[in-house]
Amino acid sequence: MAIKFGGEFEITRTPEEVYDFLTDPQKFAPLLPDFQSMTQLDPTHFVVKVNVGISYIKGAADMKMELTEAERPKRAQYKGQGSTAGGKVAITAGFDLTPAGSGTKVGWQGEAQVFGALASVEPLGKKNVQKLIDSLQTALT
Repeated sequence: MAIKFGGEFEITRTPEEVYDFLTDPQKFAPLLPDFQSMTQLDPTHFVVKVNVGISYIKGAADMKMELTEAERPKRAQYKGQGSTAGGKVAITAGFDLTPAGSGTKVGWQGEAQVFGALASVEPLGKKNVQKLIDSLQTALT
């Protein structure tokens, strides 16, 4: 099952500041809903551990992430994959940054491919994406 997400918001920071935040997993990974830990492997690869699930589908997932596009200060994109006892997930998430007055407009979009029993948690997935975006806006304000 594919779960698509996207939207935009504006903040008062410069595109360079926003880009630097979004491309530093040490800064943004702890904002992920149900975050447990993060291990930086090299400048473009990291593994983030998050709690996953609802009801009978529970556990932790190690998401192997890669910064696949990095065009400072305009665009950043990540791809990743992980698995738990309840299934597998592959995710792509990108951010497009454009100057807006004295700040930045952040356009965000992505898609998660969910396989196995985890496909039943689509509403939770969309809710967690919104939690992450809300946390990013707060952190960047």
